[in-house]
Order: sequence, then C-alpha cells, then structure tokens
Amino acid sequence: MESSLWGQLQQWIRLRRQLLGERAYGAPSLAQAVAAPAPSPAEAEQRVNLSVNPNPTRGETVLPSLNRPRFRMPEMGGHDLFDTPPEWLQSQNLGELYERIHTCTACPLGLTRTHFVFGVGNPRADIVVIGEAPGAEEDARGEPFVGAAGQLLNRMLQAIDLRREEVYICNILKCRPPGNRRPTPQEIATCRPYLWKQLELIQPAFILALGATAATALLGKEFKITELRGRPIPFQGMVMVVTYHPAALLRNPQWKRPAWEDLQLLQRLYRAYRVQSGQ
Repeated sequence: MESSLWGQLQQWIRLRRQLLGERAYGAPSLAQAVAAPAPSPAEAEQRVNLSVNPNPTRGETVLPSLNRPRFRMPEMGGHDLFDTPPEWLQSQNLGELYERIHTCTACPLGLTRTHFVFGVGNPRADIVVIGEAPGAEEDARGEPFVGAAGQLLNRMLQAIDLRREEVYICNILKCRPPGNRRPTPQEIATCRPYLWKQLELIQPAFILALGATAATALLGKEFKITELRGRPIPFQGMVMVVTYHPAALLRNPQWKRPAWEDLQLLQRLYRAYRVQSGQ
C-alpha cells in the first residue's frame, strides 16, 4: 500500500512539474525536494532566457536599445500552489529593495558579514559598474569599491570623463566571502536575482563588468576574460563591456593598457549612444 501511494505521489509530482514548470531560483519546493535533487546553477541558468549574444563581430558597433524597459527580471519558473513570490520582487525603487533584502541570510555569507554591501551611485545611471564581491574594507564600511581597488576604479572612470556619482556601482555578491575568496556557483546563484532586480530598477544602457567572474555570472556561462574583453556584448537591450578588475590591475600592471582600451571602447559607445538618444 505504501509503495502504491509513493508511486501515485511521484506521478502527481511529475504532472505538476509538466504543468507549472521548474523554478529558476528560490527556496526549493516540496515537489523538487521529494522528486529530484535541486538543479545545479548552470542547469538553472539554462531555464532563464537572458537574450545574450556573447560573440558579436569584433569591431562591430553595438548601441543599447532606446526603448524602455531594456531589462526585466528573468521570469521565475512555476510556483507551488501555496507559495507566493518574495516581497522584494515588488520593490519600486532601490531604497525599498535595500530595506527588503539587507538582512538576507539565504546563504552562509549572510551570517559572517559585517555589512550588507548593496550598491552606491546614481539610481538612474546610464552605466552600471559590476564587480565580483565585497572585500574587507567594503565589508567594514558597507560600500562597494572603497579600498585601493576602489581608488583605482575612480581614476579609471575619471579617465573617460565619468565621476563615481554619475554611475551606479555594485557587485554580484552583496556579502564578503571569507578571505576574499572567489564566490562559489551556489553563492552566485543565490545572490544574482538581487542584482537582476537592481538592473530592472535602474534600467542602465551599459554594464561595465569588472573581471571574468562578474561577466560570466551575468552571462550564465564560463568564459575567459580574453574571450570577452575588447568588444561590446549585447545583453538584454543593454551593452556590456568587460575589462579587468581593478584589484587584478594592481597585481598585474601590464594589463593596464588593454584595460585602457576597454575603457575607451565604453567611452566611444556611450558618446554615440548619447548622440543617438539626443542627450
């Protein structure tokens, strides 16, 4: 009898999955927990359509869409009948989003942080700068890019006629990994929806991704930085430019020249976009 009931439960779960679909992220449902192991972050990412072309022709001029919204939160899969979407998804501005997520403990990093490092800058910025994760100084102060790497980032922006206050600066992760280690795939998968919501609220035209970890977390696929930098990458109506993380430039000064070329590419694209949009 017990075996027969278990078989019926499994059949019911399979039918619900066919009707409702899987969730791309979020707390695992009862059906998922009983029927199968949770999908890996890579498998989950495949269920989200980000409309990315990471390989445009080199030298091709790619400008962001003038139509808004350029970016929308990737659709979540089906919800269980008794679940409701998290409240933070309904946030109407960055301040509201911060208030709803800054106490997050969805992954273990939430238990070891000093501060939740949300982001800083212009809430209507045309350019969003995205790094990997907070470091020690960022964790202590609750603001991204405030240490030596942050000072270099400020100079990098100034070199292309941008001020820190004009752009929006954040990271893939909002909490510091111990020892500044690289974020794990599960940490990225857990925290990335918050970044997506930030992008949906800001509606930037450009993303400046600092380092391969930030870029591949957005694209949902592993790339070497040499495969990504040096060209514009269309991304959901926006354009991504990838360059080296300032911390990497401090360790490897020989990369500063290619990084400067990436910044010049962003500057040219941004100027062309402003002309196109009548700014």
